[in-house]
Amino acid sequence: MPDDLKNLTAAQLAEQIEYHNRKYWAEGEPEISDDDYDALVRALTALEPDHPLLVQVQAPIVAGTGKVVHRKPMLSLDKAYSLEEVIAWAKKFARSPQEALLVQPKYDGISALWSEGILATRGDGETGENITDKIELIELETSGLTVPLKAYSDAIRGEIVIRDDDFRNLYATIRNKNGRTYKNSRNAVAGIMGLKDIREMLLQHAKLSLIDYRLYSWKTRLDSLADDWQYILDQAEALPYPMDGLVIKLADDSYSESLGNTAHHPRGQIAFKFSGVRRETKLINVEWSFGKNCLTPVAEVEPVEIGGTTIRHASLHNLQNILDKDLCIGDTVVVERAGDVIPYIVSSTPGNERHSCLIDHCPGCGAELVRELPELRCVNPDCLETKLRNLAAAVKNIGIERLGEPNIRKMMLSLGVRDLSDIFKLTKTQILSMEGFQNQSAENLLREISNARTVPDWQLLASLNIKGIGPNIAKGILREYTLSELQEKTVEELSRIEGIGPERANALFRELRAQQDILAELLRCVTVTETKSAGNAGRPTICFTGKMPEKRSFYEALAQEHGYEPADSVNADLSVLVCMDVNENSSKLKKARKLNTRIVQLDDWLTEIRNQPANAGTPAPESKPEDELPLFSFDEEKPSDAKEKSSGPEQLTLGF
Repeated sequence: MPDDLKNLTAAQLAEQIEYHNRKYWAEGEPEISDDDYDALVRALTALEPDHPLLVQVQAPIVAGTGKVVHRKPMLSLDKAYSLEEVIAWAKKFARSPQEALLVQPKYDGISALWSEGILATRGDGETGENITDKIELIELETSGLTVPLKAYSDAIRGEIVIRDDDFRNLYATIRNKNGRTYKNSRNAVAGIMGLKDIREMLLQHAKLSLIDYRLYSWKTRLDSLADDWQYILDQAEALPYPMDGLVIKLADDSYSESLGNTAHHPRGQIAFKFSGVRRETKLINVEWSFGKNCLTPVAEVEPVEIGGTTIRHASLHNLQNILDKDLCIGDTVVVERAGDVIPYIVSSTPGNERHSCLIDHCPGCGAELVRELPELRCVNPDCLETKLRNLAAAVKNIGIERLGEPNIRKMMLSLGVRDLSDIFKLTKTQILSMEGFQNQSAENLLREISNARTVPDWQLLASLNIKGIGPNIAKGILREYTLSELQEKTVEELSRIEGIGPERANALFRELRAQQDILAELLRCVTVTETKSAGNAGRPTICFTGKMPEKRSFYEALAQEHGYEPADSVNADLSVLVCMDVNENSSKLKKARKLNTRIVQLDDWLTEIRNQPANAGTPAPESKPEDELPLFSFDEEKPSDAKEKSSGPEQLTLGF
């Protein structure tokens, strides 16, 4: 609970909630953020959980043409502000750990029902407002169909919103009754629904959307909810609608209905509010750092606490994200920190004083930057910072995980290293000439390089830093063709590989030719094991999880020597999962148990393979004198719902 609320009484909290309910729902002029409103509600809940304010169903004031009685109540939902609270709710009602759940977006608009040619709001849950006169503005989005609402005959429960893209494009010029543009899509929906006459909105080509609650839904189970949570959050965030949380439901409708309702909410559903992981703050600067092939924006924000952690920086992802959100320094932004993921900016509201955060010239070399949306790129081939990040990515993709950027920078500046093959050609003497290296660290690097000299072909392909061709995609490509075969293929032939498509095929075709000499030189430095080979057919697959004494590539190479095919993830086809402790509860272990995959402790697996002969026929790298061996240096271094005004006497009964 925020410090400024800890000393307030229940009566004082209730007074503030009533005031802000009036400002938000009746006047449409909220004075505090949703986060701060939810903090008031949580504080009152802690002091007086049965307070009447906590069970009131709130709804915006709309200009309706009469009352509508719902045959089936449209109740509000109980709230949760953390994944732990969601799981506690699910455990309370689940019949087993395998209880099926549905997770859906919690849209931030006006809840409504379309049935028998009538559109009605939720209202107090029992009685809503007839807003059928607004349907000329409304488009329906339901499963496999987007049509004018008036053209749809079936019953639909959903949320009236303005899509993010429509608000960005259409509403930039649409004016409200006071002649001003709307600040955000939620205010625009409420404002338009409060109009008795919508002709001016029609002339301005305003558009609203009714989103069927069933349109997007993710299936999971109680015992896998925690593992699936971040994926579901990411999928929801990618949708083009305003939302303030997720709705979690028991998937068995009959069982959910049998649990009944409280006066306020159904027991078989709960709403997770983003305010548990989001806070408002101010964008004070944007720093542009170098990533692989592009510049990455990182937001500096006024310090704000989320879940006990003080947040000062947040990811902005790429240039396109800044343009889409129209972000400027001085804007008010909503920062999310869900679970342990890096905080990022969800949305923004223009500040009073705004300054562009975009840059035109490379902060590393000064060259003019190029916009290749969604990215901002420096295309200067001699830019040290770009070359450094690309080389660091290549080193990681080829399996040398502990060689960090600081030592790669030293190699580039003092030893003239330009690409991956140059690193393989470094000698012990050269490494010892670099600051910070002694004989023991050189010996450690010799062990590192001995593992890196034998490499699967897909890691070699991934190390070329071809756009869209990471390790997993590279592995799929090289199951179809060898590297030499790949270089002979046309764009059309490449695009027919599963998961590639025209864009990746063009990039692969172009870069294999542009980097032909680089690849040839690299092939002279390493021994490559082919993914497409008779020896791989029918080989058991193996995956490693958890922190182990050696790096992952060491165990994967060992597995290949003994007839296994390394895999990155757990699925139904995996033969064995190797871990440090079979009693741990990592996501991979949980999934393996669910799929009945064989799980083996590392020590036991190592004992097993000691009694198996290693594969024959793979030539070892040619030995060289110790001081001629190439070396690596390594660094260890995410308001609830005032009653609606009636403007007409007519009363209907409506429902499914």
